[in-house]
Amino acid sequence: MKLSARNILKGTVKQLVTGAVNTEVTLEIAPGIEITSIITRASAEQLGLAEGKEAYAVIKSSNVMMAMD
Repeated sequence: MKLSARNILKGTVKQLVTGAVNTEVTLEIAPGIEITSIITRASAEQLGLAEGKEAYAVIKSSNVMMAMD
């Protein structure tokens, strides 16, 4: 598979929180560093996501916002 996205982060599924429509997926990409995404429940099931399995976060965005206090 080829992707046009430039940011592909490999990690381990740390937590899945499944709702009626969506699933919140937390991926640990390095010790203590996590990224969370909300995808459809159907997509999570099709991908076979499960805690402890390897997965990838694929990020393609024209805008990345940053903030600080």
